[in-house]
Amino acid sequence: MEKQTMILTRKIQLLIDSQDKEVIKAAKDQLYSWQRICFRAANMIMSHHFVQEQVKDFFYLTEEIQLKIADQKKEENGILKSSRQNTTYRLLSNHFKGQIPTNMLSYLNNTLISTFNKEKLAYWKGEKSLRNYKKNIPLPFGAEVISKLSHAPDGRNFCFRLFQIPFKTYLGKDRSDKKIMLNRVLNGTLKLRSSHIQLDQGKIYLLAAIETEKEQHHLDTSVIAEASLSIGHPVTVKIGSHEHTIGNKEEFLHRRLAIQAAIYRVKKAVTFNRGGHGKKRKKKSLEDYQHQERKYIDYKLHVYSRMLIDLCVKHEAATLILVNQELKEEIAKDDPFLLQNWSYYSLKEKIAYKADRAGIQLVVE
Repeated sequence: MEKQTMILTRKIQLLIDSQDKEVIKAAKDQLYSWQRICFRAANMIMSHHFVQEQVKDFFYLTEEIQLKIADQKKEENGILKSSRQNTTYRLLSNHFKGQIPTNMLSYLNNTLISTFNKEKLAYWKGEKSLRNYKKNIPLPFGAEVISKLSHAPDGRNFCFRLFQIPFKTYLGKDRSDKKIMLNRVLNGTLKLRSSHIQLDQGKIYLLAAIETEKEQHHLDTSVIAEASLSIGHPVTVKIGSHEHTIGNKEEFLHRRLAIQAAIYRVKKAVTFNRGGHGKKRKKKSLEDYQHQERKYIDYKLHVYSRMLIDLCVKHEAATLILVNQELKEEIAKDDPFLLQNWSYYSLKEKIAYKADRAGIQLVVE
């Protein structure tokens, strides 16, 4: 039976819930220390599991070496002292025990092994390289380590403790469903699953993974929607005798090219900007325009994908087909203009997420 729940991730800014500057500094230093350890640990995990998978190719080892990657207690010719999953956890424990919560190491290990197992076939075929994790890696943790979740005194935000560090959410002028979902987590109608803490330019964010129910709609399995994604018209959808166009070239591409032209002009003028704090101040205007482009594109793709799924629900289409999408993506890879300006991958991701939530089956041709 198909699962009626799904995991939604919400990015929520956090503040250290203290007025003491020393407490705030100590908490941030602790988080950055854990991030450095997670960065090292993540690459160790992937490297060790890759070697374990490849050990059979080490033909230059002596015959005394048994080449069965399994627990020696369970398999006669096994060469491991424990299960494969436990090998890297014990490795991390030997290196970092006492420096980082074991809960964090355990969830990091489980997550990366799951990722490795999903992708390892692509490694052997040469279609994908082994993942290399960067220093800004999010910190994973289990929901069980969050305690004392409650409303903040202002009535708008929430307070909680994570590994005994006091946090408070900063929702600001949030117009999304973050507050509603946190309220439902607090009263027990929604469940918080294993989540992450992200550190970004001195700010702290909670990437909250929340298990929620899928939307319930009356859908007809005999009704099929066919959608075509292109740079001219972001989405063209046909459902039976009905055909709809979502977005247009002037709205999407021309606006994006205008922002890119502004970025080019600002980039040429960066050398002549007033300094004072090294390159950070000189490049501030450039970074603002680059952020504006990303924000504009992300917003537009959310709007287009939402309108597409709403049309499918309106016409009770149970299946959505992205027509000739794989061929278009192959063509786009050889065209620098399309590759830079047609955000097909991000749009496809947003459509897939919203279709799953609405109970619509997505097929990519």
